[in-house]
Amino acid sequence: MTPIQDCLINKNHKINPIWIMRQAGRYLPEFREIRSKNPNFIKLCLNENLSSEITLQPIKRFDFDAAIIFSDILMLPYGLGQEIKFEKGSGPKLGKLDLDLITNVSKDEFSRKLNPIYKSISNISSNIICKNKDIIGFVGAPWTILVYMINKMSPKKSLSKEIFNDKLFINKLLSIITKFLKIHIENQIKAGATIIQIFDSWAGLLEDNISEFIYEPTLNLVNHIKKLDVPVVCFPRGIKDYKNFCEVVKPDMVNIDYNIDPKKIIKEIEIPVQGGLDPKILLTDRENLQKEATKYLQIFKDHPYVFNLGHGILPETKIEMVEELVKIVRDFK
Repeated sequence: MTPIQDCLINKNHKINPIWIMRQAGRYLPEFREIRSKNPNFIKLCLNENLSSEITLQPIKRFDFDAAIIFSDILMLPYGLGQEIKFEKGSGPKLGKLDLDLITNVSKDEFSRKLNPIYKSISNISSNIICKNKDIIGFVGAPWTILVYMINKMSPKKSLSKEIFNDKLFINKLLSIITKFLKIHIENQIKAGATIIQIFDSWAGLLEDNISEFIYEPTLNLVNHIKKLDVPVVCFPRGIKDYKNFCEVVKPDMVNIDYNIDPKKIIKEIEIPVQGGLDPKILLTDRENLQKEATKYLQIFKDHPYVFNLGHGILPETKIEMVEELVKIVRDFK
């Protein structure tokens, strides 16, 4: 049994596994070298050999307890035929949303389009350096995918209220998204993913309709994953009430963001917890990193806990600080 599964299944709190969101990415010089020669992000995600290599880079460097596939939550709308471009400095830009087009996409057509992702997972799961490590597959939550597909870009500043105007359109799109998320999850598990993480990056945007757009569709996915006998981790980033989310959605583990007080979480949540540390702490100094990382380790020392960040690691993070973080977690008693 892997360290993370021991934490999830046996509720073991004597060990603290560690991996980092976006660990296969821009802070690594070996990744930047590959990226400089492969400017098209979508094509890079669909290059099974390079995506496998990128996924393994942080495992080779830091011996993390899990490999997370180098991919993106927006491969889902790509698989449905919505155009996607990643522009430097402005993030993803999505093309016209044609509901008639995506309604007619077949399971086989979708799976063929994203097949290099599944081949990459298979490559990773058979690699010797991943022995006794989890392979994390992931998807965006239905709400977050819905936002991107309609907004056609990151909704960082605000979310237009017009998103709720056409209920029939929204419900039909949400149904299609959920259907193909399940297919994407199944394909990742068949390829060798041992854990699925659901990223609801824009959960914090909603103040109303939380049950309709976050709880219910995410619970639908969680129940589906549990039937496939694979643990599921949810990250409802920015949501106000983690306690209620966990009671309704019932993931096997919840990832907390850095704006949440971990002392509040430990009092309210019984399931295993992951994450929390502000990625900006890794941009400070070793003394501060020791203090802040140890704070989380102390708070969760009697609770099943996987060390991670409260969001993705920042591109300007120094390798030495990641090495120091791993040492802090491994040495904690």
